[in-house]
Amino acid sequence: MNYNYLMDPVELSLFSSRINSICEEMGAILRRTAFSPNIKDRLDYSCAIFDSRGRLCAQAAHIPVHLGSMAYAMQGITEAIEWSEGDMMILNDPFRGGTHLPDITVIAPFFHHSRLCGFVANRAHHADAGCDTPGSMPLSSSLEEEGIIIPPVKILEQGILSEQTMFTLLKNSRNPIASRGDFNAQISANLCGINRLHELIETLGNKNWQSTLKHLNDYAERLASRHLSKLPDGNFHYTDWMDDDGQGQTRIPISAEIRCNHGKIHVDFSGTATQVKGNINCPLPVTVAAVYYVFYCLMPPNTPACDGCFRSISITAPERSLVNAQYPAAVVAGNVETSTRIVDVILGALAQAIPDQIPAASHGSMNNVAMGSNNWAYYETLGGGMGGHSRAKGFSAIQTHMTNTLNTPIEVVEMNFPLKINTYSIREHSAGLGKNPGGHGLIREYEFLQKTTVTLLTERRTTSPWSLLGGGVAKRGINLLNNQPLPAKTEFTAKPGDRLRIMTAGGGGWGNPDT
Repeated sequence: MNYNYLMDPVELSLFSSRINSICEEMGAILRRTAFSPNIKDRLDYSCAIFDSRGRLCAQAAHIPVHLGSMAYAMQGITEAIEWSEGDMMILNDPFRGGTHLPDITVIAPFFHHSRLCGFVANRAHHADAGCDTPGSMPLSSSLEEEGIIIPPVKILEQGILSEQTMFTLLKNSRNPIASRGDFNAQISANLCGINRLHELIETLGNKNWQSTLKHLNDYAERLASRHLSKLPDGNFHYTDWMDDDGQGQTRIPISAEIRCNHGKIHVDFSGTATQVKGNINCPLPVTVAAVYYVFYCLMPPNTPACDGCFRSISITAPERSLVNAQYPAAVVAGNVETSTRIVDVILGALAQAIPDQIPAASHGSMNNVAMGSNNWAYYETLGGGMGGHSRAKGFSAIQTHMTNTLNTPIEVVEMNFPLKINTYSIREHSAGLGKNPGGHGLIREYEFLQKTTVTLLTERRTTSPWSLLGGGVAKRGINLLNNQPLPAKTEFTAKPGDRLRIMTAGGGGWGNPDT
């Protein structure tokens, strides 16, 4: 391959595929070497490559909320550290580049002939992040209640593992062996990425590596701008609501105005609620991730997922608002629940501009279930109905939008935890009707085999997923303990024999069924 002429689109595409494949291999290493079901079964992790200034170069098709937030925050993280070859840094602080405390990020620089060429990074969800509440998804009202806060700190320095840092990470873990295994898996994934990039840069040379990345980003910017310019010029506004914050505040608005001007997009969140006492507050990188995700979905499949494709998008979010929370706000559900509602808001605004290209609302919650005791912790998210759209009905019982994880197989749950799954099925008749109906939600029932602390962080229990163009709204979700209703966000202690039944929302319908 002649890397001196990478403006050629075929060769540029091959280069993009090659660095994307490195991210995919990093993810495969992480999955195969991790200990916890969260990583090896649910695939709750993400991997990416950044240039020497911390700008996104490539990412695997992993978790949108992980990758978009890293793309936004990485530059500030990397500039604050003095890097040496063999270093790796770890962090989870949501106000210093993280998302929420269970998502722990490991970042490593890669050098070529002692020159910094870029960074590899992975982010993985840890069910035990040093929180007093099993599953590390508490019904919190401050960041300190959500677990151990890890500022950017080196876990490897010039190739030597910091046992003191590892001890700090593990000292509050309910299962330190599994936690250490997951950290080692994250380190191994980064080492794999560094090795593959060394091979690539040896082939190209550092000068061609840098120039090729510039060509790739410029190409992505042109491609994204061309497709975003197809949006009609104008201002498009939408408001949707969070059910509650778990601390007594209900019907909390998120408002966005999208201003389209010849391919330039500005999203203004003025009118959104101020940050709340509960844990649904969003750090700005998470908000940015949700916005980036929606607009990236409008681009053609071959658009490189790099810094260039987001250059035409700008965002305004008032400080101390729900979507730009400030320390010490509780944020553990902002990453999962509020990010999902931000997607609904952006889609709702765009539906006014391009209704044939926008789906009805999906089930609108990651349906977070966290549980455990003093010696085990478990966490999972549950799917629901996808919204119908102009081409087809929505899928049923599927993770949508800001999450891209799998379910945890029943066999894995019952083999690793004192739980029994009595029901796992499609929730029939929960979808919104329409010319193209939404998908159905799901039903999952847990039976507890020992005393267990349980936390639920769910949404769309009081507001319904909306429809489009005359379709029907979907049924809301329902949480039941021994057939008695539970709030959307709650914490309780289950006794042996108790049964928790989660019935997730369906997706909204698209189009009048009579036309």
